[in-house]
Parts: sequence; C-alpha cells; structure tokens
Amino acid sequence: MKSFHFLVLLSLALAFSFASAFDPSPLQDFCVAIPEPKNAVFVNGKFCKNPNLTVAEDFFFPGLNVPGNTGNRVGSNVTLVNVDKLFGLNTLGISLARLDFAPNGGLNPPHTHPRATEILVVVEGTLYVGFVTSNPNRLFTKVLYPGDVFVFPIGLIHFQFNIAKTNAVAFAGLSSQNPGVITIANAIFGPNPPINPDVLAKAFQLNNDEVVKLQKLFAYA
Repeated sequence: MKSFHFLVLLSLALAFSFASAFDPSPLQDFCVAIPEPKNAVFVNGKFCKNPNLTVAEDFFFPGLNVPGNTGNRVGSNVTLVNVDKLFGLNTLGISLARLDFAPNGGLNPPHTHPRATEILVVVEGTLYVGFVTSNPNRLFTKVLYPGDVFVFPIGLIHFQFNIAKTNAVAFAGLSSQNPGVITIANAIFGPNPPINPDVLAKAFQLNNDEVVKLQKLFAYA
C-alpha cells in the first residue's frame, strides 16, 4: 500500500512538473504564423513561416494610438493584438490590448480569459476594476488612476468600469498569444443554440419570461 501511495504521489508530481499556466515555450528564435494549409492537421497554435522568408513586418502592428469606437451599448471597445493580427507573436506566449471607455459608465463587462493572466495599466481617466475568485467567491476591487497597474489572475471573472465624466484609456498585456475571452452575460444568455430557459430560471432564480427576455437581449451578441 505504501508503494502504491508513493507511485500515486510520483505520478502527480510528474504531471504537475509538465503542467503550464502559459503558452508552451518556443523551440526556436521565432515561429511567424502563416495561414493553415487547406485540410491541414490541426496544431495547437499556428504553422510556422520559413525563417528565411521572415521580414520585419511579421513583428509589427500599427494603430494602437487610434481610439476604439465606444458607441455601443456597453460603452467600451477592446482592440486586441493577438497572433491572428500579429503573426510574430506565434509561440511567444504574449499579446496586447488597448481598452477605450466612454465617459460616465463605459464598461468592459464581466468576462474571463481562459488562457491568460492580464496585467492592466491606466493611461487616461479613472477606472473601477475588480475580479472575483473561485468558490467561495471573494471580490477584489480598486479604483485606478493614470499610471496605476492591476493584475487579473488567469481564468477569473473580472471587469473594468469608467467612473469618471471623461474618456478612459488603458493597455493590457496578456500571457498568451491567444488568450480567448468569455463574456459572462453573453455566454449565459446569448449562446447559439440557446440554453434551455428552465436551466437558467432555476440557476438564477428567475421566472421563464425574464429568462426569455434576457435571451432575446443577448441573442448571438
């Protein structure tokens, strides 16, 4: 029995030693992404461009000086620079985003990044930010001013909210070339196909009419 417990512990130790909370390390200086060949075998990442054909533009993205359009129902815009927009990010385990917020309540709604930790710096305005831990849920919040930095741990629900009467701008670094995003309200009330209203009514202690109304509001948003 002792030997069995030892083997179990050894197996767990080996499993954790290979586990990673970020993208795999590159095996060469760079691996500039190229469009996947038709009917290619799926890979965890992108196919690599021939290094001899790589140029400076593969590592360049212009335009983060341009404000995003916040004329939407949440009053915010996220301009994400990930591997799909900057091919040189492939295998490097990092991406970047510009976040613009409209005055008086521009909101980046509660969401998660399933593959990345986020570190955010405010460059203009005042943001109320926070994240919620896994169960039992605990809320951490802070009001940020220009120059302030806040980190959102990988996979946790978080948000940013403009509490000032002026525009706000922030930049965020993410620890994945493709961090992904799950916006909570959209994922719950707006997936395709929709979740059975009975499930949501029970989970959120609502009646079915309220659930259907929310599903219409967020349908395929």
